[in-house]
Amino acid sequence: MSQAKPRVALFVTCLVDLYRPSVGFAALRLLEQAGCQVEVPATQTCCGQPAYNSGDRATAKDLARAVVDAFQGFDHVVAPSGSCAGMIAHHYPSLFEDDPQYRAKAEALAERTHELVSFLTDVMGVAKVDARYQGSVTYHDSCSGLREMGVKAQPRALLATVEGLTLAEMADPEICCGFGGTFCVKYPDISTRMVTDKCRDVQATGAATLLAGDLGCLLNMAGRLKREGSPVRVRHVAEVLAGMTNEVAPIGEGGGT
Repeated sequence: MSQAKPRVALFVTCLVDLYRPSVGFAALRLLEQAGCQVEVPATQTCCGQPAYNSGDRATAKDLARAVVDAFQGFDHVVAPSGSCAGMIAHHYPSLFEDDPQYRAKAEALAERTHELVSFLTDVMGVAKVDARYQGSVTYHDSCSGLREMGVKAQPRALLATVEGLTLAEMADPEICCGFGGTFCVKYPDISTRMVTDKCRDVQATGAATLLAGDLGCLLNMAGRLKREGSPVRVRHVAEVLAGMTNEVAPIGEGGGT
């Protein structure tokens, strides 16, 4: 008897919803190809990270409660963002220290929450994708994905199976791009210096395309590369792995969202 498909909820994220819906559709395609039954809860909202990082724990708690409620009953919750996944998996339980009922729910949700590419490889056992992307790419390790969710080898392993793709590593792929959520608003001069250094590292690889797993980082780096007149294209890694690069323009080009 065949095993039932895992019931997976896709946490779309605010930036994907508002700026790059194609990432959500790419995530959906990858999850379905991996054998998941995917649902997108209509009542989902922001994970609360901007409020949390700004010290507004009351707002963060309200948003977290809504997310906890929206994602009850699923086998797994998957986000195409190490940042949002990290917020849910590592910070939600502490928001409910004075509410044992919701703390228990938040802890259960944290245990079931994954970043997209790590979920595909580590949970679903995906070792290969059916995709083609002609040219060289370089990969930026987003801070939360790397340090909170342990995402490092997984995207590289799947990218190695993309036909036509060559990976050119940066000298310092783990260095922050300077976005940092509200960090770039609080400290714009420092953030600009950091993203300038990051873009220099990107261009030194000679790669034609920059990939990452967090849209905030990608929007930040794409904007700086554009201002510097760089021809480097920028995409979310899910779009390449899902074979959707012909369906939407690179980030910041051609009015594509």
